[in-house]
Amino acid sequence: MPSFAVSAPPRTYQAIVDRGILLRASNYIPAGSGKLFVISTEDVWRHQGEALTRGLGSRAFETLFLPGGEETKRLAPLEALAEEMVIKGADRTSVIIAFGGGIVTDMAGFLAAMFMRGIEVLQIPTTLLAQVDAAIGGKTGVNLVAGKNLIGAFHQPLAVLIDPEVLATLPEREYRAGLFEVLKYGIISSPSLFWLLSRRRPEVSAGAPEVVDEIVAESVRIKAEVVSADEREGGIRKILNYGHTIGHALEAETSYSRFLHGEAVAFGMVAATHLGTATGHLSEDRDAMLDCIAAYGPIPSLAGIAADRLLARLARDKKTIQGKVHFVLPRRIGEVEVVTGVPADTVLRAIEAALA
Repeated sequence: MPSFAVSAPPRTYQAIVDRGILLRASNYIPAGSGKLFVISTEDVWRHQGEALTRGLGSRAFETLFLPGGEETKRLAPLEALAEEMVIKGADRTSVIIAFGGGIVTDMAGFLAAMFMRGIEVLQIPTTLLAQVDAAIGGKTGVNLVAGKNLIGAFHQPLAVLIDPEVLATLPEREYRAGLFEVLKYGIISSPSLFWLLSRRRPEVSAGAPEVVDEIVAESVRIKAEVVSADEREGGIRKILNYGHTIGHALEAETSYSRFLHGEAVAFGMVAATHLGTATGHLSEDRDAMLDCIAAYGPIPSLAGIAADRLLARLARDKKTIQGKVHFVLPRRIGEVEVVTGVPADTVLRAIEAALA
């Protein structure tokens, strides 16, 4: 049972990767906790709700549903859920269980951060992307029309329970979208993970259990180490944004309705690879990176998307500071660099190359 410590104020907690841990969820609810509120979506509950109910044993809980979909990741649904929690007797001792994909972990975590100025949350991610990324590290939030995750808070969970068994019910497209996030970890920090994805694609794509367990555990290890070193993205945590800066622009430009988050990250990684080449930062491995990203595609059509509009959206990204856009550019497999001051025309050409 791989377990990785995440040290981030106000606590150190565990991100645990273990098949069947969903059935032991009650072990991670603190003694003396008040009412439990499971926040999920109807599709996740339909597939995995019975297992979580068994895992909570004798603990009573209320189930509240979010609408699902990146385009609904807004403040209004959280206000509605908060009102419902009050009606159902929530107080400062209540615990939220975030049970779903990355949208649920972000939104339920943010609700926990806001409700009565902060209550506990237990993260139980049910998609590959949420297991390796969204549920770990305490980032929570919702979108604005202007950009992704522009409203949010850091709110660390009690624990993150990662059960690879639940991935068996994921739609194939959702699973592939999560693999792009795993690939990100390989490029930024783990050559062994990258080459596993590159050389064992049939097993990875088929969801072979031992391979899935390995790629999930390695991704979680990297995320836990980076967050522990830099909770609030003042330094090394910025490397986790590889593929995200331009990917977020793509999501916002298409009103969060055409691309899954992992698919947008894949596009962003392609653009960042072209940008790394154009700026002289990428010294080797360019073709291997692009080939591996393409191998786990396809992503939805990019037709009708204008490079100049994506460029304009970068100024509103939450990682843009005092007008300076921060790009995470690869140097080689396993090593990236955070770069600012890249000329706009160079960025534009990289986006155009990724759109081609």
